[in-house]
Amino acid sequence: MTPRAADAAEDGAPPARPPLTARASLREDVPRIYPRRLPEPTRRELVRRGRAIARSVAIHFTPTALRQLRTIRHGALPAAQLARPLCKSFQDLGGTFMKFGQIIASSPGMFGDDVADEFRACLDTGPPVPFPDVRQRVEEDLGLSLRDAFAEFEPRPIGTASIAVVHRARLLDGRTVAVKVLRPGIEHTVATDLDLMQPLLEILVRQTGDQMAGSTLQLLDGFRVQIGEEMDLRNEARSLVHFRRLQNEFDLTLMAVPEPYLDLSGRNVLTMEFFDGVPIDDLAKVADLGFDPSPLVQEVMRAFFLTTVRWGAFHGDVHAGNMMLLRDGRIGVIDWGIVGRLDPSTHRFFISLLSAAMGNEAAWPVVTKHITDVYGPAIGLAVGMSDEELPAFFRSIVEPALTRPFGEVSLAGIMQTIQLQMAKAQGIEAHQRSVRAIVRRLRTQRRVRRLADESGGLMSDFDRGTFLLAKQLMYFERYGRMFVSEVPILNDRAFIQQLLEGVDLSDLAG
Repeated sequence: MTPRAADAAEDGAPPARPPLTARASLREDVPRIYPRRLPEPTRRELVRRGRAIARSVAIHFTPTALRQLRTIRHGALPAAQLARPLCKSFQDLGGTFMKFGQIIASSPGMFGDDVADEFRACLDTGPPVPFPDVRQRVEEDLGLSLRDAFAEFEPRPIGTASIAVVHRARLLDGRTVAVKVLRPGIEHTVATDLDLMQPLLEILVRQTGDQMAGSTLQLLDGFRVQIGEEMDLRNEARSLVHFRRLQNEFDLTLMAVPEPYLDLSGRNVLTMEFFDGVPIDDLAKVADLGFDPSPLVQEVMRAFFLTTVRWGAFHGDVHAGNMMLLRDGRIGVIDWGIVGRLDPSTHRFFISLLSAAMGNEAAWPVVTKHITDVYGPAIGLAVGMSDEELPAFFRSIVEPALTRPFGEVSLAGIMQTIQLQMAKAQGIEAHQRSVRAIVRRLRTQRRVRRLADESGGLMSDFDRGTFLLAKQLMYFERYGRMFVSEVPILNDRAFIQQLLEGVDLSDLAG
């Protein structure tokens, strides 16, 4: 264990702030991305996958549907009972569905604790891949036999996630490594899933304007953009090199990023340093290791703000399956297949938002103007407010989420506040279930969606960037409530202030 980790674990005090060196250029060398082009699924593939989805849903939901019919007089089934068959279906289908399951598992603030717990298996389990297929994939990618590349290669995987499997191996020099191997045929599976999901969600959103359906469509849109990046493991290798350098440069010694072995990596295979630890949300195993995870979680959040403010780049998938408490007392952050990259305009917005939350009163109108410029009159219509009233409304939602302790706020509560304001703007109760109220809500939601679409805001770079940021904040909310419920996400204000002072917004022009 590092000296800093030992001190933090012993007295429970937050670690010293990592020193900030002279301001680096905001356009510094964030690694270039070479996305893999998804194939066009054939009609036969779409039909076959559609049948598999229908079959899995029928198998797992039929008992639940029958139970619901028998108990319909007693009201709807608990959400957890509906989540169980849905999770089993996701596990059967793998690929895109497992990705969605990972988000649900890591976002109890949005979906509820019971539902999130049901989807916990999606973080680190998936359909198996026959070892001969793994061997073929590795040997074709490296141009070497497995025996020539590795002294040992365990046939049984140590991880079977959504798009890849991970095997433990030993290099010829004796070092233990983790070898990540893309699932054979995963490109076709993902492309087919996206083509099946997209039109259904678009129809649902267009007809209803429902917020949850719209958020799912946003997720699908971002996923389509990012998955090409994630399915070329050379991108992840470059990201590992880049973020390891930043971690060392800024002395983030409580956090560990695995070292990639580039000579044994390629498009479909990534060989990297093996991390020995336990998932950060497995409280029993965390307790067995005897370390205090609180300063470690705060270090990861500190690293997030550092890289996002300075370079507009951040780990884009920090769910619990990608955060490990290591046996040496550090926190290991793995799976850098998705790296969020903010366009210059969204990067400026994020910095302005942080500045506002840190007490810069002049920044709230700037934040509001950016949002209304992107989405046009849709925002004001949705909440029934003028341009002059919107800054105070945005502030009332965002400021507490960033400055109040994790134990006192939730993203679900923020969503509810927005829903209540939208209902108030329509002159109806948010939970009113009469046919007339529902029709009025749907009519307004459709109009809001249409106006936002006409402005060019929907599925824009800003839309994708802020959605990915919000997803990471959902994950941080979970860790915060588990380990540091008494502090806010902007706990280290001096560190954040130093970051903001080191930024020249002129570097973000473009």
